[in-house]
Amino acid sequence: MGEGRESTRIWTPANVVTFLRICLVPLFVVALLSPWPEWFGVHDVVSDQTKALVAAGVFVAISCTDWVDGYLARSRGEVTDLGKFLDPLADKILVAAALIALVELRVIPSWPVLVILVREFIVSGIRMLAAAKGVVIAASWYGKAKTVLQIVAIVLFLVKDSLYIPTVQAAVANPLYVVSWLVMAAALVMTVVSMFDYIVKARQLLFPAARVAKSRAQGADGRAVDAAASPEGVFHEGCTCLAGSVSTAALRDLAARVVREAAAAGVKVGTAESLTGGGIAACITATPGSSAVFEGGLVTYSNEAKHRLLDVGALLLRERGAVCEEVAIEMAEGAAKRLGCDVAVSVTGIAGPGGAEPGKPVGTVWVGVCRLGVAHAACHRFDGDRDAVRAQTVECALRAMEDAVLGIGPEDA
Repeated sequence: MGEGRESTRIWTPANVVTFLRICLVPLFVVALLSPWPEWFGVHDVVSDQTKALVAAGVFVAISCTDWVDGYLARSRGEVTDLGKFLDPLADKILVAAALIALVELRVIPSWPVLVILVREFIVSGIRMLAAAKGVVIAASWYGKAKTVLQIVAIVLFLVKDSLYIPTVQAAVANPLYVVSWLVMAAALVMTVVSMFDYIVKARQLLFPAARVAKSRAQGADGRAVDAAASPEGVFHEGCTCLAGSVSTAALRDLAARVVREAAAAGVKVGTAESLTGGGIAACITATPGSSAVFEGGLVTYSNEAKHRLLDVGALLLRERGAVCEEVAIEMAEGAAKRLGCDVAVSVTGIAGPGGAEPGKPVGTVWVGVCRLGVAHAACHRFDGDRDAVRAQTVECALRAMEDAVLGIGPEDA
């Protein structure tokens, strides 16, 4: 499914296709396991091998609907929460049903299926934990490769010459059997790799205590790092940073510290800015040696630029406006993707003197952070005139970047 464009509709064409994919899974199982040739009186015409080919055709047809619903969602700008839930669920139901059916037919042993199912349970648990904390873990190509390889392996096992485990001599005589197991082996490798990829991305959620202790002990400039000690660093909606003047010297000192800590941690950083107009990037690049860690910055002032350069959903921008949590998150994710950096911060808000909206007074700023694919955002309320709001936003964004570099996330505040 595509990301970034939210639809308020539920039963969009894409979701209908996804739901039909789930409903068609029993048809595949029946085609493979049931004695349907006897039911229709064609047993003499349709052999077990032909039945397997028919089942393989049904499986391929169902698998292709995954591309169809993804295309419909992206092209029509109709990504929904229901679709995000159903799409991966449909893939898992189809693959699990096929693998269990192949075990039932003794085409494959049970242990590869166990590996695949254990991975799905672990990843689903991580996603539930992330969702409970309002964190989005971006999917990687490992997961997509895993799914493709699993589907190809299943098709190969379905269409190979026999539906039983052959002898060694028969395996040598049947190259398709060898190819099937090679693809299955590759699928199992990607299954395990994608699982560890999720664990690494979610380590901030899984091991918060150890990470905070380490970051406190290993501050790059020797200071003890404590997220709770700085009100500007607290990552909760409704957080209010203290008003007051922020000197240029103080911002440059903070930026220099971020650069030192990023260099020490081997972390690449980047920015996506709206109301600050490049102010965060300017502070970072004022530090000598910043080129070693700073990948770049994107100034996306207009909604069109946010959509075109950062892949923020056009429908999301129209319906929610640029100043909201989802836009800040997608800006940070887009910057991380475009710049290829480990940590990206984004800012979107209302600097004033005009532009206030109901529920969004002047000084409302969302700061987003994306670290190794894990994204979140926090709302801040700043006081003062336009210059004061922008300066405080730069300071808050730099502190958010510093926390991300040190591995401090929203749950540590």
